[in-house]
Amino acid sequence: MKVLLVNNLKAGRGDSRLYDYIRELNTRGAEVMLRSIGDGRTLEHALRDAEDFDRVVTAGGDGTASAASYILRDSGIPLLPYPAGTANLLAMNLGIPLEPARCAETTLAGKLVRVDLGELNFRREHRPPEGIERRRLARNRPRTRMGFAIMAGAGFDATIMEGAQSLKSQIGAGAYLVAAIQNMEPTMARITLELDGKTVETEGSAVLLVNFARIQFDLTLTHDSDAQDGLLEVVVIKARHVGELLPAVMAALLDRIITYPDRSQALETYTARKVEIESDPPLPLQSDGDLLGGATPVSGRVLPKAATFVVPVSASLPGVDE
Repeated sequence: MKVLLVNNLKAGRGDSRLYDYIRELNTRGAEVMLRSIGDGRTLEHALRDAEDFDRVVTAGGDGTASAASYILRDSGIPLLPYPAGTANLLAMNLGIPLEPARCAETTLAGKLVRVDLGELNFRREHRPPEGIERRRLARNRPRTRMGFAIMAGAGFDATIMEGAQSLKSQIGAGAYLVAAIQNMEPTMARITLELDGKTVETEGSAVLLVNFARIQFDLTLTHDSDAQDGLLEVVVIKARHVGELLPAVMAALLDRIITYPDRSQALETYTARKVEIESDPPLPLQSDGDLLGGATPVSGRVLPKAATFVVPVSASLPGVDE
């Protein structure tokens, strides 16, 4: 079996197990092509001949795996996200094992699942000038189209991502908790949602477009997430203070033990295939943990079963079936 392994040299804190993983692949008879990205070497170039391989593996963070899944969308090329980043949420949602030998076994003998992806459409540049000049520049800025595998968001979540950047190399996933504590009172905004043509007026500190619901510390943001249903869950965070999110956190913890769908009044949840988000004031954007350098308005849509992932044969994942 031919395996293309794309290693993001800048992701996470480095992973010494990666070479153990490669050795395990070789031991099992796989032919491994290793390509690195970063320092001018792009992911698009690394995947230029992905169709010539039986498996593609990305070794990096969620942003690397998400970008690869979008580049390979609708191709049917099997992708495995090797967990070499900080949070590794996509690998966690797919049940990818951390131990090199088991991960190698999954890569070569795992089952293939097709899942949805999300796609964003927005204009870059976070803080344009005010007034008429602002409106003129907003109209003239080119639009950016990009995909996401786990979730994208506008508002408080992007603020947390920004605050965590300098700490991720030191304390890993704990950086997100520190960043949340440092921003106890997030910016509230008036939010207008267009959900498959239906208008919803609301207020909140963030809007999340959710494909996979499991987040840091193995908590589920929503109860009935399904990455194969052709829908995105649209979650508005209503909390004016981080402390108001504690009931939702407790509900997510209870969900590990019993069926506990309630996520408290701090979260407002909808579903849609297409979403338009406007807010006053504009809210910064993030996608799968990466800041996007843009702000609302933003549009999103689901790409039904556009990605093909490799998962363990024994995996039994909420919302992911063969």
